[in-house]
Amino acid sequence: MVKKTLKFIVEGGKATPGPPIGPTLSPYKLNVVEVVNKINELTKDYEGLPVPVEIEIDTDTRKYEVRVGIPTTTALLMKAAGAKEPSGDPAHKKIGDVKFEDIVKIAIMKKDQLTAKTLKAAVKTILGTARAIGVTVEGKDPKEVVKLVEQGVYDEILSKYQEEWEK
Repeated sequence: MVKKTLKFIVEGGKATPGPPIGPTLSPYKLNVVEVVNKINELTKDYEGLPVPVEIEIDTDTRKYEVRVGIPTTTALLMKAAGAKEPSGDPAHKKIGDVKFEDIVKIAIMKKDQLTAKTLKAAVKTILGTARAIGVTVEGKDPKEVVKLVEQGVYDEILSKYQEEWEK
């Protein structure tokens, strides 16, 4: 049994049988349309975002498994802020504003890729990325929001998501 893993970055919900997926899959004699439909079904929640996808193929049986990664923190923040690209000058040019709860939800989504041990620490990591790309949080600079998080201003909201974080 030989397993082959193929990796792609696709736009959530919008993979097509054309390049790069179709030509890469054809030597393995898989039903390309079926694979593409499966990818689109699994990535539809990330519509409009670049999503890492892995297809593991058993070359003997032609069985395959599609695994979907999580878009980058930057991509998730830009989607939440309704922005097309990060700011080239985040100190002076803001690209959008998000709710504090958006930051918490992104922290939970990215949990497995963060080194943070607590939800509070994860939220501060996401706030750092928000600041770097020019996203404000409820009209405030993310650096200011980090201080408020440390002072316990958002503890009530964080406690609401604690259970989800611990899953």
